[in-house]
Amino acid sequence: MEFICTFAIHYLYMTRDINLRILPQEAYNEQSIMAYLQQKEGIKAQAIRVLKRSIDARQRTIYVNLTVRVFMNEEPEELLFTPVEYHHVSDAPQVIVVGAGPGGLFAALRLIELGLRPIVIERGKDVHERKKDLARIRPEQRVDPESNYSFGEGGAGAYSDGKLYTRSKKRGNSERILNIFVQHGASPNILADAHPHIGTDRLPRVIENMRNTILKYGGEVHFQTKMTALIIKDNKVIGVEAENNSQLSTLNSQLYKGPVILATGHSARDVYRWFADNNIEIEAKGIAVGVRLEHPATLIDQIQYHSKQGRGKWLPAAEYSMVQQVEGRGVYSFCMCPGGFVVPAASGPEQIVVNGMSPSNRGGKWSNSGMVVEIRPEDIGALSNSPSMGRTPDCPEALSVLLFQEELERQCWLQGNQKQTAPAQKMADFVNGRLSADLNPSSYAPGLLASPLHFWMPKFVSSRLREAFKIWGKQKHGFLTNEATVIGVETRTSSPVRIIRNAETLQHIKIAGLFPCGEGAGYAGGIVSAGVDGERCAEACASYLGQQA
Repeated sequence: MEFICTFAIHYLYMTRDINLRILPQEAYNEQSIMAYLQQKEGIKAQAIRVLKRSIDARQRTIYVNLTVRVFMNEEPEELLFTPVEYHHVSDAPQVIVVGAGPGGLFAALRLIELGLRPIVIERGKDVHERKKDLARIRPEQRVDPESNYSFGEGGAGAYSDGKLYTRSKKRGNSERILNIFVQHGASPNILADAHPHIGTDRLPRVIENMRNTILKYGGEVHFQTKMTALIIKDNKVIGVEAENNSQLSTLNSQLYKGPVILATGHSARDVYRWFADNNIEIEAKGIAVGVRLEHPATLIDQIQYHSKQGRGKWLPAAEYSMVQQVEGRGVYSFCMCPGGFVVPAASGPEQIVVNGMSPSNRGGKWSNSGMVVEIRPEDIGALSNSPSMGRTPDCPEALSVLLFQEELERQCWLQGNQKQTAPAQKMADFVNGRLSADLNPSSYAPGLLASPLHFWMPKFVSSRLREAFKIWGKQKHGFLTNEATVIGVETRTSSPVRIIRNAETLQHIKIAGLFPCGEGAGYAGGIVSAGVDGERCAEACASYLGQQA
């Protein structure tokens, strides 16, 4: 009798994880899911929690796949995430973190967990002041070289979407990164969605909360502070030299002492040049370049959801992912932004670079994606329409891809009338080699200028893009259309340089105390993977300091 009572009590308060495949109108409301469970599964739930959610749009009938945790006669636990505990490190040994993008921020937070004091230096401004400089790009038609879509608190991801999807499972614990985002104010939905997304409108506040955690527990964060050199003694990095470019600062040059986690992002070209000038080992790395392709969001919804009604009332703005081999190189979509905007992502003068972003509701009129062609270092010689696009005799081999990237952005700037107006072409015109007589409306705020991208872009790139567009147009009826616009150029898909590090210690291959980190060092490809790499570098740095003690 006692056994039966114990079992009954356990049954009354049990939880179950159940996989469901249901229609969209049932999938986005907890009461609807609970009604479905009772009607179809005979389960009366007191509460549920969605653990995983993905959309299956392969057939005409769209389904949503869910994993739900069902609570029967039991309230769910309060927290939707696993919180990380931080402790004060004001008197602890310090580590210099260069860069306040995801790699640097997650490195700093992990250092605090490990009992070390992070000193974060960031060349750009804080996330709110940075937004003002971004707003000035449209009326002034120029970019602040120290405060833009690449430089500033949060890095390149802060104002270019906040997508948190990563294909890599081998680099580390991506679930932990998402938990820390939720702990700092992101929606718990990112823990469940197959393609998690915070949104450009909400991510800055999350980043500010992460900075406040660093400060609360004894770390430091210095904005408008640009690293100018590493301090190296006996083949060991012992700190950095930096200059403060704030108008309020009375200090020009500053020294920060400690081992260095270098998380400068994929656009800090001055860092790569400093390494090359000082004979510190780096190597050229492959990238991908192309265009930003913008369709009406309603058209993408119709194509992806196989319906003239598009997404309807229940479905989110549709995403797509494209990949194709053309003449031995991959051509693929990159950073797809449903219901989003195309933004000016240059980081200096004489550049036009485009990127994409989406607000959290993905409710814009257009959907865009980078459409890019794989470039390998050995391709550089075949890439030029003019000698200036290839490697010059005085260019170090390690900077050859960077030089090509820079020159393509400069050519785009020249085509855009030496402003931030971007050269553009209707999609079908681009494929058929015709200059567009007029252009579609666009989300790109600085404006578009009709230009024959098919002619002046490197043939190595444009011919492969045109062929891939033809293939995808046959696969997805309506995708290849003059309702869509190709906008030049998309070049900042990843770093053109890799700072070589030891695979086990994560230190530079020749210099102790230097931990190249994240996307800028060539070891990550997005917000989550950069965060994972930041944590790994923090752990490696803690091990290094432990060995030095």
